This record gives sequence, C-alpha cells and structure tokens, in this order.
Amino acid sequence: MKGLTDKQRQMLDFIESFQEKENMSPTVYEIADHFDIKTSTVFAHIRALQRKGFLVRSSKARSIALTKPRRKPKHMSFVLPIPLLGRINAGMPADNLEYKEGEVYCDPAVLGGEDLKKIFALKVHGESMRDLGILDGDVVIVKQSEHVKSGSVAVALVGGETTVKSYFPSESQVELRPANPDYKTQVYPLGQVDVQGVVIALQRQY
Repeated sequence: MKGLTDKQRQMLDFIESFQEKENMSPTVYEIADHFDIKTSTVFAHIRALQRKGFLVRSSKARSIALTKPRRKPKHMSFVLPIPLLGRINAGMPADNLEYKEGEVYCDPAVLGGEDLKKIFALKVHGESMRDLGILDGDVVIVKQSEHVKSGSVAVALVGGETTVKSYFPSESQVELRPANPDYKTQVYPLGQVDVQGVVIALQRQY
C-alpha cells in the first residue's frame, strides 16, 4: 500500500486479524500492548491512517473500522447461520423474543462446539452494557439456557419483554445489573424473571 510506513502496514494487519478473530476491533491499549509501544504513538499512527483514508474511528470504545479491508471474507461454507430473533434493549426490557428478523452468520469456532439448536442471536439497543464492550447496534450470540451462573451476562424475559444484563439471583429476587453508571440496577421478584440464555459472543458491523 503506497504512502504507508512499515509500522502502519503492520498496525492495519493487526487490526484486521484482531477483528477477524474476536469479531470486534482492538482498543488503543491492546494495539499498544501488542506492539510494545506507548498509547500516544498508537494515536499518532491512527490519526495518520485516518488522514490517508485507511480507517475511521469515533469516540466510542472499539470503534476502529477499516475502510479498505484487504482480506476476502470467509467462504459461506465455513460459517453457520444463527437465527436473529429480534432486538433487545440494553437500557430497559424491549421486544419479544418470538419475533424473528432473519439470520446472522457465525464462525463455528466462536460457538465452541455448542448445539446449534440452542444458539440464537439478538440485536442490542441501548448503552447500558457499554463498559463490558456491548454497544448499541451489536448482535449478541446467545446460548439458550434456563440455568445461568451468577454474574454472567444473560438475556432475560421480564413482563414479556427482553433485556441483556449481568445476572445476579438470590433466593427471593433477581438483580439485573447494567455496566454503565448512567443506568440503575433492576430488581425483580424471582418469579418475574424468565432467563432465556447466556451471552457467549457478539458481532459488530462497521
């Protein structure tokens, strides 16, 4: 690629490899750690790559996006279709799980051998799980389960609507905790919360 330094080429390669493997972009700190350089140096390279039109970035976490991907997408035979059941709200409970919007495609390695019949996807709306890296517009991959460990990021059905939160049950109630100080923990009697599954991965489009 003309006009790029060796370090900038290496950084683009790392960003693209990270996105392909993790289904999200690296943070500035992860880039700095990988190359063993200061974050200020990473910011300088990112600004240069933005000026040259190779990437864009917003103020949100993990928002680096390549404008000129160089790798061909994986062949469809190497990905699995996951039913996209609708939107969920990461601020307050939202749409019903029964509504199916279509399908998303997922690398089998992300699923870790889980039964495909128990896997579904939901679209996030809201910023209440921001500090755990789950952003507005993300698609979460969910393993269907009624038994979720305390502290897991879970999809729950409350009053016929769905939400994604960190799940903390007790003998009589359930706390659905956000990962954003702008939102409050939601507390419900145990019988009012129907756990749908646990989040095992997420996908983000750029």
